[in-house]
Amino acid sequence: MVNLAITGASGKMGRMLLETCANDAATTLIAALDAPHSPALGVSAKAFGGNVDVPVTTDAAGLARGSILIDFTRPEATLNYLDACVAGGIGMVIGTTGFDDAGKAKIAAAAEHIPIVLSPNYSVGVNTVFKLLELAAKSLNEGYDIEIVEMHHRMKVDAPSGTAIKLGEVIAEAQGTKLADRAVYAREGHTGARKDGAIGFAALRGGDVVGDHTVVFAGIGERIEITHKSASRATYAVGAIRAAKFLHGKAHGLFDMHDVLGLK
Repeated sequence: MVNLAITGASGKMGRMLLETCANDAATTLIAALDAPHSPALGVSAKAFGGNVDVPVTTDAAGLARGSILIDFTRPEATLNYLDACVAGGIGMVIGTTGFDDAGKAKIAAAAEHIPIVLSPNYSVGVNTVFKLLELAAKSLNEGYDIEIVEMHHRMKVDAPSGTAIKLGEVIAEAQGTKLADRAVYAREGHTGARKDGAIGFAALRGGDVVGDHTVVFAGIGERIEITHKSASRATYAVGAIRAAKFLHGKAHGLFDMHDVLGLK
């Protein structure tokens, strides 16, 4: 049995994780956490989709050693939870995006002590797309311009999405380059002709779009598009629970969804 703690319990993703945990016989909820200002504090997790009567709290300290904390919040909150997890010997599944280099370095350092899955997207479909892009990027290495277009709901606070950036990283790495040397994140005014080798990004925000991503390889006389569209957060929750089960029993290490899905 995998013991789970879920953060952001009253949020959209937190509720989906609680429901998914409740429907998975191999997991059990031991803690539901939320922000210090949340009106959900003290309320039973059952009110948000859980099947265990544990109160929503703010503190990750005191969780059972060997349990797994799943976190889809914001960078500053995630890094606070990270400290508690390292201190308590608790594994982490991190779905938060928008970390700066210092945040990424802190996660990597923590993985020397606890097991962590870090991924910008936990959808099995999206991670399959990552693998498909490795092949496409290698065969379309010359004569094709690459653009990445993503759209998310109006409340998303970071842009481009972590998934879009990961798509760019996968392509650049497959072509023996670095995304930092090729990325173009904004275009405005008289920009001149497109630079060879650039990987362009466009971020759209509006409505309640869960997450759409399209990679365009535009050549002369043809265009290849690889698209993934999410209609529900359920796919992310299922993948995150799968990642938590993957971590169960591991002592330490930094993993991603390709490790979880056996795609490496």
